[in-house]
Amino acid sequence: MSEYAIQVQNVEKMYKLYDKPTDRLKESLGFSRKKRYKEHFALDNVSFNVKKGETVGIIGTNGSGKSTILKIITGVLNPTGGNILVDGRISALLELGAGFNGEYTGIENVYLNGTMIGFSREEIDAKLQDILDFADIGDFVNQPVKTYSSGMFVRLAFAVAINIDPEILIVDEALSVGDVFFQAKCYHKFEEFKKMGKTILFVSHDLGSIGKYCDRVVLLNKGKKLNEGSPKEMIDIYKKLLVNQYDVETGQTLGDTQNDNEEKVIENNNKGSEAIKSAAAASADKNLWKSRFDLNPNTIEYGSKEAEIVDYAIVDDSGSYNNAIEKGKKFTIKFKIDFHDKVTEPIFAYTIKNLQGTEITGTNTMFEGKGIVSADSGDSKIVAFTQNADLQGGEYLISFGCTGYTNGEFTVYHRLYDVVNLTVVSQKNTVGFYDMNSEIEIE
Repeated sequence: MSEYAIQVQNVEKMYKLYDKPTDRLKESLGFSRKKRYKEHFALDNVSFNVKKGETVGIIGTNGSGKSTILKIITGVLNPTGGNILVDGRISALLELGAGFNGEYTGIENVYLNGTMIGFSREEIDAKLQDILDFADIGDFVNQPVKTYSSGMFVRLAFAVAINIDPEILIVDEALSVGDVFFQAKCYHKFEEFKKMGKTILFVSHDLGSIGKYCDRVVLLNKGKKLNEGSPKEMIDIYKKLLVNQYDVETGQTLGDTQNDNEEKVIENNNKGSEAIKSAAAASADKNLWKSRFDLNPNTIEYGSKEAEIVDYAIVDDSGSYNNAIEKGKKFTIKFKIDFHDKVTEPIFAYTIKNLQGTEITGTNTMFEGKGIVSADSGDSKIVAFTQNADLQGGEYLISFGCTGYTNGEFTVYHRLYDVVNLTVVSQKNTVGFYDMNSEIEIE
């Protein structure tokens, strides 16, 4: 008996892209021997294995082939080349509700989906009440699915897939459906699956979930497997890939440390050549710390601009520019301020919010007693806040501010709201927003 639940062997999926519909027609009718299409490989020679009882995540940028590989594994699509070996009964949450018939009632669709997965009517009968309790959509189970709201639809689809007791669960971006209470129920069921030793393969953009649940992660990029390894390692690479700071050919990070960038600036300044200075000015934006991050296009900013926040970054405990931080590790939030006027006792601040807009934590130089007396016009200052990432795993937004008092009146010189995201990767979440790191003794 194989130790693997899923074996993906040199899988390819090629699509033919035609410039005109008539080209497709001519080829299908055999009227043209000329090749009238371009080959697009959604997957190109992808291989990986999933052991029985293992939880494996698949991450990658949009268009990397994540959903395609899941559809091939579940038999929704046929590969152009390569082999898929599956040992175990699969339940899949791909496009939620795929396979549901809108004219059938909810209960009829439960039996339809269960039969498609390979369960007998008797087996579905035994699970029916669990499914209905989990979905919790009341008498709507007796109504045609086409009358459901989107929330009821996904609740029933998830309930069928998660309660049908498969040996292998495959999930594509489906753990955050419905309201917050239903999401909590979904995560609880997911954790039960792990404890039962079920095999799980899932795709998610929620890097907190990837870090928490996965034993191993496969990273795809433009249809190819870029790498696989521990969640922390793969999330780090993925974050760099998002902001073009990772060379896919060499596997090297492109200038990701503070010292690398500072040494290049010093080297260019010391050369003193006008041509070099001109080239440096042309590429100034690329040398900014913030160029390494995916920034919020809807950032709100305001202020009188006597002082202006011109650059910012998140730095992990290894000194790399990285906004995926492992829970409990030290990290630094830093930003640079240019002064366009004389400012007395400026206050530098940062705030961390959750995605719902609640301010979770933050501080400033006045609270910390680390301010400066004044800054003159033309001055630049860099302020760095270093702390442990004791937040729960998840996605957060960071805001920056520079304020102070002008003639006794509080003045906002510059504020940037929700400018960059922070991902906390956690293996252990507790209750609430942050972890008290309690030490426990039982006598």
